[in-house]
Amino acid sequence: MAVGEKVELVYSAEFAEVNEAVRVRLRATVWWRLLRWAAWAAGALALLAAGVVLFLPRDPDPATAAVLVALGAVAVGCAESLPRVTAYSLFRLIGSQGEARAVVDEDGGRWTSRDTDTTIRWALLSRYAETPRLFVLFTDRTSGTGLAYLPKRGLAEPADADRLRAILDRNTSKV
Repeated sequence: MAVGEKVELVYSAEFAEVNEAVRVRLRATVWWRLLRWAAWAAGALALLAAGVVLFLPRDPDPATAAVLVALGAVAVGCAESLPRVTAYSLFRLIGSQGEARAVVDEDGGRWTSRDTDTTIRWALLSRYAETPRLFVLFTDRTSGTGLAYLPKRGLAEPADADRLRAILDRNTSKV
């Protein structure tokens, strides 16, 4: 592909793709791994404390043990549901815009839909990951947790995936 060419995608939002993009983005962040670890550790500690409350004293307290188990389950449940809840919220926003058109070139990406027209330069979306269905673009570690996704089904022809990958490889780093 010659420098200066562009790749165009046309697609409507699908929840499965938004969910996948959010999960890919979260896996690329340190804070997400720490949050999940902390939630599971809190859940394990709550179970351990419930065991202590039930089995060590002479008069076990099942109500306190149940509260501890419930708190541990809530911690794990909140952490594990965060990606899906985030994806659902994002999907409602994106999906309400109908068909989207993305144009990617050497300067960055431009997304247009019914009510939006957004241009993002490579300096902000400096990294990307590829899955079998998507290209997920995201900010670097110091810029927060921004993301954009490009579904491969939105490409006009299969060869466009290679052209898009070439643009991304020249302008961003693959995670």
